[in-house]
This record gives sequence, C-alpha cells and structure tokens, in this order.
Amino acid sequence: MWGAQAAALSDSYRIVRLDRRGFGLSSGHPSIAGDGADLRALCAHLGLESVALVGMSQGARGVLQFAASFPRATSCIVLDGPPRTGTPNAAGGSVDVPYERYRELARAQGLSAFRDEWSRHALTRLESGDAEAQALLARMIARYPGRDLLDIAAGSPAPAPARNIELTDRPALVINGEFDLESRREYAKELASRFSRVERVEIPGAGHLCNLDNPRAYNDALRNFLKKSAAPAAGH
Repeated sequence: MWGAQAAALSDSYRIVRLDRRGFGLSSGHPSIAGDGADLRALCAHLGLESVALVGMSQGARGVLQFAASFPRATSCIVLDGPPRTGTPNAAGGSVDVPYERYRELARAQGLSAFRDEWSRHALTRLESGDAEAQALLARMIARYPGRDLLDIAAGSPAPAPARNIELTDRPALVINGEFDLESRREYAKELASRFSRVERVEIPGAGHLCNLDNPRAYNDALRNFLKKSAAPAAGH
C-alpha cells in the first residue's frame, strides 16, 4: 500500500517498507509489543543509524515504541491515524475496532466471513473512487492471514503507550484524513500535544487510509515534513 509513497520519495530518500510480523506477506505471529524491537533489528540489519519513521494506524504504535526506546536512532516520526489503545489483545486492538467480535466471527465462520465484514468498516472504506486503489485494498484484505484472530497464542498483549514519549524532542508529523473516524482525529490532537516539535496535517477528501485516498496530497505532506526534518539519502 506504500507503493505511491515509495515512488514519489525515492528520488531523495532511501525508502524501506516493512510488513509487520504476521501481517502482509510476513511470517510469524503478530506482536505489537515486539514491533519496536523488530524495527530496531531491521535498522541494525541494514546498517541504518538514523531513520525517519512513518507508521499508519497500528503501525503508529511501533513507531512510538521505537522513538521512545531509541531516540538517537530517530530523526523524526510520522503518525498517521494513530489508535487509542482499548482492551489489550494480541492485535493491539483499539476502542474503535470490535476485535472480540471479529475473532469470534473468524473462528466460527472462517476468515471469508470476517473479511466481508471488515471490508465494510469505516477504517477500510475509501472515499476515492479510483479503481486501482479500490483493487489494491481488496487484494490487501483478501491476503490478510488472520493469525491474530485465529491463533490462540498469537502475539502478546498490547503495551501501554510509551510513558516517556512526551519527553522526546524529535520532530513529529501527525496525519489524519479529513473523513477519518472522529475517535482517531481526537486522539491525534491529544497525542500531538505531547510533542514539543509537532505539525498536524489533514488530508482533504480522504478517510482513514488517506495515502490511498489522496496520494498526491499525502506525498506532498510527507515531502514537506521530511525536507525539514530528515536526512536525505546519500548522493542526494
């Protein structure tokens, strides 16, 4: 889903895209508690000493973990549609996702029943009528392996938000789509107040998946922020 951003920004930055463990095409069990450590391990593997991190939805939690635990390795962070933590569970559920309902549905009726219901949730609806974006989202939902729903031992409980995140002095950009859930937009405002160097951007005409809904505006927002806050790739 980050193809448009990689294409737009790779002229100035080295772009690394990560599938969280147990999601996308990655193997393993989902573990939001391990996402920050996974990011750190990836940086070590690639020899990256300082990175700008972009995290959408659940991915924003891994970014916050990393920034709090490894501030010297963090040049800046982008938090897109961050969720407020609800009842802890393996997927890192939030207050606006009926995780227990989805887990029961997937186990009783199979993943196809879950996928059908999940595709109608406000978090997975696109405002854009772009056929390519709609097809991409459909493929993403169709290939979701559901390990966090089906595996009893999948992952570990979601951690509490990093307590020292308020102390970070790293530049932060907080993004929401214009039509993102009100709960996500309100939490984004609350989260932004914890940073000393923060910008907020609302992507017009976009829902929760605003990088798919309005990639041009989203890419412009990223580029404007990174130009001020991140180091360019070698040779640029």
